[in-house]
Order: sequence, then C-alpha cells, then structure tokens
Amino acid sequence: MEETRDTRRGSMDTVIVVEDLTAGFGETTILENVNLSVLRGEILCIVGGSGCGKSTLLKQMIGLIRPKAGRVIVGGDDIAVVDDESLNRIRRGIGVLFQSDALLGSMTLGENVALPLSGFTGISGETVNLIVRMKLGMVNLHGYENHYPAELSGGMRKRGALARAMVLDPQILFFDEPSAGLDPINSAELETLIRGINSGLGTTMVIVSHQVGLVLRIAHRIMMLDRDAKGIVATGSPEELREKETDPQVRNFLFRDEA
Repeated sequence: MEETRDTRRGSMDTVIVVEDLTAGFGETTILENVNLSVLRGEILCIVGGSGCGKSTLLKQMIGLIRPKAGRVIVGGDDIAVVDDESLNRIRRGIGVLFQSDALLGSMTLGENVALPLSGFTGISGETVNLIVRMKLGMVNLHGYENHYPAELSGGMRKRGALARAMVLDPQILFFDEPSAGLDPINSAELETLIRGINSGLGTTMVIVSHQVGLVLRIAHRIMMLDRDAKGIVATGSPEELREKETDPQVRNFLFRDEA
C-alpha cells in the first residue's frame, strides 16, 4: 500500500513531502512513484528488507542524490531542482547521523562537532566553543572535547556524531541505522537520547532502521518499503500495524523477534 498523495503541502504541520519519486542508479530503478509526507515533530521510521531502498530514500530527502523523476519538498523548497546556494541553506536546517559515526580521526571530538559551525557561520571562536560544550553536554559527553575519536568507545563516538548533527539546531534529524554496531547498553542510551531530543525540542526525525525493537519503541509512525514493489507497502503507527495489518511480510517483520 503506497501512502496517499499528501494534500497539505502548505500546512505548517508538514515539513517534508515526496511526490511521485522515482530513484535508482543507471538503468536500475529502486523506488518508483513514491509519495509520502513527514509531519512536524514526529519520529518516522523507515523499515524494510535489504535492497528495498531505505537508504536511497533517505539520501533523496537530504539532497545527496537527485531523483530520476518526482519532487522532494523540504520546508516548501523542491531540493531536486534548487541551486547549490539554496541547497546549502536548506541543509542548515537538517542534521544527519550516518551509520558510521564519520568522525575525523585527526581532529578532537570538539573540533569534529564544530565543523558545521565553521562551514556555515561566521561566529567567533569563543562562541563556537560554548556551543560545542553545550551540545556535548546534551549527549552526556561533557568534558570530552579534547579527546580524539580513537580514545572513545563506539557508543561515545555515536553520541559525539549526534552532537555534531545537532550543532546547527536543525529542525529535522535523519538517522541511518543509528544503533548499528552498538551493544545493548549503548544502544539503549542512544535510544533514550533520541526520544529526549524529540520530546524536549520537538525535533522532527526520520530514522532508517532494521531493528524491530528500536522501531516499535520510538516510532510515532512506521513506513515499510519492499524491493519488489519498489515502494511503500505499509504505513501506520506501531499499534495500528501490529493490530490491523494483514500482509504476511509486514507481520513477519513486526513480530520476527517474537517467533
């Protein structure tokens, strides 16, 4: 089931609208005629099997890949057609936590977190340091500004990358497999941070994940993609999908940890 075309493009409650999106590489089409919306302040989790287009869809929404056809509207702007200057402006309102923490090993954690500030703003060094300390404090890394990534655990690096994603106070945060490679304790801590940021700051979140437990605990809405359908086969709250969805592949995903 593909999500119905959104009719509220001008609504203050809709921050992202994807219209008739077709995406792929070369002659290969991965997503075809996909329509979806992301509502302000929600946690939308995108799930599905390997090769279904989860990461491709995320990259379309942050402007890393241009669609073959269709539109991706973020804050009223179609990022598929805007010029580079406009795209950079739009990206200032977006934070991304990639599957790997993507911290630069030659820089301290504080320098890594400060990178977006150096690239997009002209604020003073003293103010940059203040913001960096504040963001690291938000992810329970106060006092680690001068540590290098190699001196930190995997969970600490992931939280440091989250601080960097938040440093420009984005309205939207994107996560690509946020708990990948983390043990249960660090995964639970990151999950708590994600929920706290969403509820405390009202940050809109789009999360790509294959981890059923994480998705069922934090998602306001789940959207499932299918490789054969090249699009959305189910969408709804965790409760709605677990109680009402009859598609076997959807139920197999949602209940697989209980088998």
